[in-house]
Amino acid sequence: MEESRRDRKKRLTRQRIIAAAMRLFAEQGYEQTTVTQIAVAADVDPKTFFNYFGAKDEVVFADTEHIFDRLLGELAAPRPQEGPGELLTRAVQEYAARRRPEVPRKEPEELSAGVRLMMTTPALQAKGLYLMLDLQRRMAGELLKAFPDRLDPITAAAMTGALIGAVQQASLASVELGRSQDELWRAARHGLDIAARGLLSVRADIAEGSDPS
Repeated sequence: MEESRRDRKKRLTRQRIIAAAMRLFAEQGYEQTTVTQIAVAADVDPKTFFNYFGAKDEVVFADTEHIFDRLLGELAAPRPQEGPGELLTRAVQEYAARRRPEVPRKEPEELSAGVRLMMTTPALQAKGLYLMLDLQRRMAGELLKAFPDRLDPITAAAMTGALIGAVQQASLASVELGRSQDELWRAARHGLDIAARGLLSVRADIAEGSDPS
């Protein structure tokens, strides 16, 4: 669908607010930056800021809910004869393939700055942790929906935690090493591959407390 002029203007305004906020957060700190300062830097009225974001922390996690919904949507359509590990692995792979072309290019310094902001700001650390835990809980729920009679809640939770943890930590290590955005994607895929080796061994008929041998 072709983007209308109005939608394009809104999208560009939103991007400008995000860019201005992230620049100010990096330059003077998250806590020290006000919404008014962000609005001035983005050349918008403070009221306009609140048309797009409810608070400044939402800027850091822009599009998170939309991203999560797309990932969860991938889990909602298991294929015939597909096991839980296969579904979970494929869903993340297909999500990443669709998401990657949409992500703006960033230099290693920009990637590092974003990670430093997240890791050194308590409020952002707390929100980031909550969002990731919530994602894992929701992913586990989708797995249980896909395999209602053959997968138990503990196994589903362990599977999603293993996968998300592997991808997240591999990605974080890549950024901390100062590597490029392409290398970041490869690191995430490597984390996925490592986790998948264990995930694919989970059979849909293994229940909590049973002997998997």
